[in-house]
Amino acid sequence: MKMKLFMTSVLSTSLLLTACGGGSSDDSPVTTNPSGTPANNIQNPVVKVDAYTSTNLGSVAAESSILTYKMLGQSGQEVQATSLVFTPNTPAPAGGWPIVVWAHGTTGVADACAPSKAALTDSTKDLISKLLAAGYVVVAPDYEGLGTAGIHPFLNVKSEAYSITDAVVATRNYLSQRNLLTSKKWLTVGHSQGGHAALSAAQYASRAQLDYKGTVAVAPASNLGFILVAGEAQVANQPIGVKIGTYAQLDTYTALVTAGIRNTQPSFDYGQVFTSQISGIAAQAETICAGPLEDVFKKAMDDYKKANGGTLDGYTRTQPNFMAVPLVKTFLDKDSQPLQAKVSTPVIIYQGLADTTVPKVATDILISNATVVGTKINSYVTGNWDHNTAMSSNVDNIVGNVQTLLTAQ
Repeated sequence: MKMKLFMTSVLSTSLLLTACGGGSSDDSPVTTNPSGTPANNIQNPVVKVDAYTSTNLGSVAAESSILTYKMLGQSGQEVQATSLVFTPNTPAPAGGWPIVVWAHGTTGVADACAPSKAALTDSTKDLISKLLAAGYVVVAPDYEGLGTAGIHPFLNVKSEAYSITDAVVATRNYLSQRNLLTSKKWLTVGHSQGGHAALSAAQYASRAQLDYKGTVAVAPASNLGFILVAGEAQVANQPIGVKIGTYAQLDTYTALVTAGIRNTQPSFDYGQVFTSQISGIAAQAETICAGPLEDVFKKAMDDYKKANGGTLDGYTRTQPNFMAVPLVKTFLDKDSQPLQAKVSTPVIIYQGLADTTVPKVATDILISNATVVGTKINSYVTGNWDHNTAMSSNVDNIVGNVQTLLTAQ
């Protein structure tokens, strides 16, 4: 979620299979999560395995693979998804390697935006390298619809959760076929959209029928409607250059939401959210990634400004009250909001005070609402980080958190 919103005072005042014989010798108890979460009983979940060569992890990775696996999709039907899988270049401990899931931030919803198709970012490579050196298998799902059939259901809690749980089950199945031992212990680490996905996985961890040990969420996305409204209000009286930059970011975000809804609602039209002036741009969310889409939105406003005396007067963007459209409202109020049910496993959250992408006040609201339903946030770590440095500055701390969580009884 790379929306660099200029939030200031407006924000501060608003408020299984048990892994198909996955080679486990660990009989730790299965985590209990929300009732009604279906167990992963997908037979033969591994569809294909390819080598991942875009990033060299040197001596710490014995294997780097792209796993195509079956997962339960947002539609309720099995779909195919992809995930990176990295194994340590060290012998498995007596109980098998624990699994750490890395949940990535926003790239877009188009197939070309799947992280498995690109090199790892520096901070992600740093984290994965250190997790491998510490003796963990690392699983990094692309999420449903990224690089596989269908549109990625952007920031859909259940889709992200099942992308993670089912990737873990498939990974254990794959490694067991190669006589590589894995523990039932696993946890999730994520940043931005990935922080959102990590919290989502905590809510539905029981699907994997394993021993979920906890969640580390860095700048987790949440309260999307709040951020959209606050972003509009913040720049109402700002110079036109600031407005264009922020509007482009907000419109990109809204286009990704609209595209994601279309995963199960293909008749839902961009014209129900955007005006005819830019609905065609918004529809490009399904073919180009988030950064280029933002550039297209920005260029359209720049061109309009140049042709209209340096103003945006008459330039329309979203439909009035689009957030009240039933499908959008359901998404914002329910489908996209993590921690709506009690999570009993440990939760650690990192949040930057200088973050203008996921502002601290949004995370404060998330935590407050989670506490109301009984979730305990074990650690809420804040510092003078922006959205990216909240991750890059805390890699060693996160690895320490992982080690503590995975060794806890």
